[in-house]
Amino acid sequence: MTYNAYITKEQITGSSEGPLAGKTVAVKDNISTDGVQTTCGSAMLEGYIPPYDATVVERLKAAGATIPGKTNMDEFGMGTTTETSAFGAVENPAAEGHVPGGSSGGSAAVVAAGDADLALGTDTGGSIRCPAAFCGVVGIKPTYGLVSRYGLIAYANSLEQIGPIAPTVEAAAELLEVIAGPDERDATTQDATVHGTEYDFAAAADGDIEGFDIGVPIELVEGADDGVAEQFWAAIDELETMGASYHEVELPSVEHAVQAYYVIAMGEASSNLARFDGVGYGQSGGYEGNWNDTFARSREAGFGEEVKRRILLGTYALSAGYQDKYYRKAQDARAWVKRDFDEALAEADVLASPTMPVSPFERGESLDDPLKMYLADANTTPVNLANLPAISVPAGETDDGLPVGIQFVGPAFGEETIIRAGSALA
Repeated sequence: MTYNAYITKEQITGSSEGPLAGKTVAVKDNISTDGVQTTCGSAMLEGYIPPYDATVVERLKAAGATIPGKTNMDEFGMGTTTETSAFGAVENPAAEGHVPGGSSGGSAAVVAAGDADLALGTDTGGSIRCPAAFCGVVGIKPTYGLVSRYGLIAYANSLEQIGPIAPTVEAAAELLEVIAGPDERDATTQDATVHGTEYDFAAAADGDIEGFDIGVPIELVEGADDGVAEQFWAAIDELETMGASYHEVELPSVEHAVQAYYVIAMGEASSNLARFDGVGYGQSGGYEGNWNDTFARSREAGFGEEVKRRILLGTYALSAGYQDKYYRKAQDARAWVKRDFDEALAEADVLASPTMPVSPFERGESLDDPLKMYLADANTTPVNLANLPAISVPAGETDDGLPVGIQFVGPAFGEETIIRAGSALA
């Protein structure tokens, strides 16, 4: 099956020794690779060759990994289906005719197809966990600050994190060990040892959840399709047989999380993507005496419809007269979301929900209905607003054979806890 998961297939060879020696690790195409094209899935950056490696790429190479290529993605990370790429949509190897999720759909697809041992994705509002769930693999969204963002071409700085996608929880944890840790070039990173984390994530993948207390946010289950909810509860039943227990918790703020997320993310995107004007890099607008016309022509040619939509909405939300009405209210909602999660996690080891409330869309199904795509992120975006870690692991299939994922959310820098919970199932 041709599934269009790579934008650029060009091998980058790492050290001959290290924990990832002999392993292939595909890299999402918004992560800079020295001398290898990096496009963000956009015509705006087609042909752009970065002059440096992202920190995570440096760490992959030092660990002995071989990078087989750069994976396809929704343009600038804006999408839930990997259909907004300027280089074509990606097929789901685990569910032919359906989307692989997004925006890291190419990374999840190469792992699901066995074309790469592991992959890196990025998660701004679920963009690792969604494709992991839709492709039946494992994806980890780390705590904000655990992994360096240096060399990541920004979409929404305050939300996004780089993380691993793998066939098993243990393999994902091993990759996380390699890429995690503070970086003097990224002031948002933290030394997790201060929070009691020893970066020994693979050791936590022991499946021992005896005595675990799992909180189930009922708001994130009630909105799920019947087939997805059925598999979720079957997974909870299985965890109970292993010695865990669960109780329902309330997260009233999640009702507003999707709205708050998109206002914040689009506002940050509007600012970040202002640099793409066809002068320093990007599609040239062909100067004809008026720079505004030049910039407009460049951005019209270089950006796809979804990126234009988000830039316009973000610019509107940040504009004079509307910033208080939208952006500042969204930030207030973000604080409310974080408080609700912290209170729920004070009485549970992890929180569990379906990763996605729906099974994989048929290809083309959501392209004409952006709101449907945005609402599909209801279970994942709150975690990014709260800057917490989360893992998606396979939780079975619906009656029509479509993959379902279960998501575990932990406290800040609680990666070992979510890895232990996930390893009980995968």
